[in-house]
Amino acid sequence: PPGRKAIVYLGRMLMAIGGLMCLSTFCLVPFEMAKGPGSFSGGGPPLPVLLFFPGLVLVFIGGMVSAIGMQGAAGSGLVVDPEQARKDLEPLNRLQGGMLKDTLDEAGLDLGGLGGKKTERVVMIKCRACGRLNEEDSKFCQECGQAM
Repeated sequence: PPGRKAIVYLGRMLMAIGGLMCLSTFCLVPFEMAKGPGSFSGGGPPLPVLLFFPGLVLVFIGGMVSAIGMQGAAGSGLVVDPEQARKDLEPLNRLQGGMLKDTLDEAGLDLGGLGGKKTERVVMIKCRACGRLNEEDSKFCQECGQAM
């Protein structure tokens, strides 16, 4: 749904901002080290520390918001309602099932009727004389000609 899609994008944006804040600390550390010990203004923590931990918090919050957007409130466990959880997770499950079906089709695998394709069961009869498998309605062996 469009509303949940917007929540997913908001969560991913928060994760990206938090990730950039965390990564920026590695760019700022050399500048802080060049200032020398005790050169921090006001005696507070260095700038990399001030960016790294809030960045981690933003990544965590963004991940939770994104999960709620993808799975819905009940599907993500925020609201305990099994019936609503099934409804919330239905589009995501359909999407994952479709991707799995596409992969199996591309690989040429058949799940024996589980993938939605109907398969026929074939019964074969083994010839007592030569051991060849023949179709169920065969009256004579296709290999040696003996009566079945």
